[in-house]
Amino acid sequence: MENEQYQVLNAGAEELWLKSILATGYIFGFRRSELTEMKVRQVNLNHRTIALAAGTTKNDDARIVVMTKAVHELISECVQGKANDDSVFTRSGNERVKDFRGAWWSLCTKADLGKFVTGENMKPKWKGLIFHDLRRSAVRNMIRAGIPEVVAMKISGHKTRSVFDRYNIVSPDDFVKAAAKLENRTDTITSTSEIGRL
Repeated sequence: MENEQYQVLNAGAEELWLKSILATGYIFGFRRSELTEMKVRQVNLNHRTIALAAGTTKNDDARIVVMTKAVHELISECVQGKANDDSVFTRSGNERVKDFRGAWWSLCTKADLGKFVTGENMKPKWKGLIFHDLRRSAVRNMIRAGIPEVVAMKISGHKTRSVFDRYNIVSPDDFVKAAAKLENRTDTITSTSEIGRL
């Protein structure tokens, strides 16, 4: 998912919990269960951190991230007035968000990023963006931003390099940017070479 698509989804997410889950997933690559099971006690607004305790993550390793300004603002709203053992992401009436597939499908459908199609046995099948794609996008975005791979792996919770590499997906836009960088470098080399001959 490219940033333009994220912006469309973000604009369409009307509920605070959905907008917050979307932002946290897209920026840090947290897994769905890490988000839906997150408690207020894991959030430190003063230090701007989210702590995932050992045993609550897929690979059982503890992780801590420093929130971006946007995530900090959203999470601050989510935890306002809640007790430590309350869930961070809740619907009206402080009901914990356990499953948000319906909201996700609706959001993606409105953004033209997915739809249900007729599958085998005439059963509807989702074809389009899945929430796990945010995890792949987060990894790619961290690498594009120049974050060292070892740090990006700690943030996203990837334990092995081989799995991390599968998530660091190259997009066509990456090739365009690479060509522009190469052209700039080649132009600099050519200009320097010509100056050296003068």
